[in-house]
Amino acid sequence: MSGIRRSVVRNAGRLGAAAVALVALATPVLAHVDYVTEGSGGYVNPVAFLASVLLRPENAALFAVGGGAAAVAAGGYVRLRPFETDLTVARRTLESYRPYLPWMFRLSVGLPLVGAGFAGYLFSPAVPTSLRLLQVALGFLLLFGLATRWVAVAGLGAYLWVLATAWPTPVLAFEYLGGFLGVVLLGSGQPSADGMLRRLRVTDGTVLNRLGVGSDPLGALVARFDAPAATGAVLRVVVGIQFVYLGVVEKLMQPGDALQVVAKYDLTAVVPVAPEMWVAGAGLTEAAVGLLLITGTVTRASAAIAFLLFTTTLFGLPDDPVLAHVSLFGLTSALLVTGSGPYAVDQWLSRRRLLRPDGGE
Repeated sequence: MSGIRRSVVRNAGRLGAAAVALVALATPVLAHVDYVTEGSGGYVNPVAFLASVLLRPENAALFAVGGGAAAVAAGGYVRLRPFETDLTVARRTLESYRPYLPWMFRLSVGLPLVGAGFAGYLFSPAVPTSLRLLQVALGFLLLFGLATRWVAVAGLGAYLWVLATAWPTPVLAFEYLGGFLGVVLLGSGQPSADGMLRRLRVTDGTVLNRLGVGSDPLGALVARFDAPAATGAVLRVVVGIQFVYLGVVEKLMQPGDALQVVAKYDLTAVVPVAPEMWVAGAGLTEAAVGLLLITGTVTRASAAIAFLLFTTTLFGLPDDPVLAHVSLFGLTSALLVTGSGPYAVDQWLSRRRLLRPDGGE
């Protein structure tokens, strides 16, 4: 009897994965609506739009089957624990990459900053500018790892200024907030120019050692706190907010523009559902992933889903500005390494023995 029950749970899990994947297919190709549309798709009442989609029997049935099957799959995983050894090895391998987190943050922020400067926009392609030198300089300094924390503070100030003066458009690049904060918390790491200068400063006989210069007061201040542990919490909240914004504001509240994307790329030929179902599925999926990240629920699994969505985006849209996704792509990769961090549902789940003790999925 137990064998039959296990078989049923496994099959339900597979059905759930397929249903969820069907809905999630809408997400990558609608990732940043403002980046791939020209003009407005016209006003569409978001409440009426969502109600019309969800009240259609075939759409409601698809959402119900997808959600129910996902719940069964999650329950089956908790009960049966398939691929236990594989997941343990994967988690330990990811944790072994923690020394490279500073470099990951620097690349995730520095590369798109340099690209944004040369392309002529401020953080987001939706905010054009002629002020190119600032972002190029910040990006190169982060890539070299020179005065890293101070450069990140300057970049954070610049982004907050753009956010305040061009609100709400720069929210499309909200991941920069998490990237800059991560660099401030973790510092330059290695390899970096700061690391080389630090070695010169502490080595007897060097010029910097004799002059007694090169101290890092900001680093000393951050060192008073458990910065590495806080990084995961900061990162997942920022990335989660970005996902909720993309799903709710860009799609569910502006369905007219999102419907333009569906028509532009003939997405109904990819998955034969109504255009409205594409938009609703994309918005709800992104919002769900964002809430899971914000609350720190199955964080690594949620980050893995986000990683796959952005990978699809990078190759799925021929005219999408790839640089606009590099920062989110890199930060979701870093989130796979950090895990949830403190103040997360994962911590409660691990105490209940529903997840491993460290909150890893």
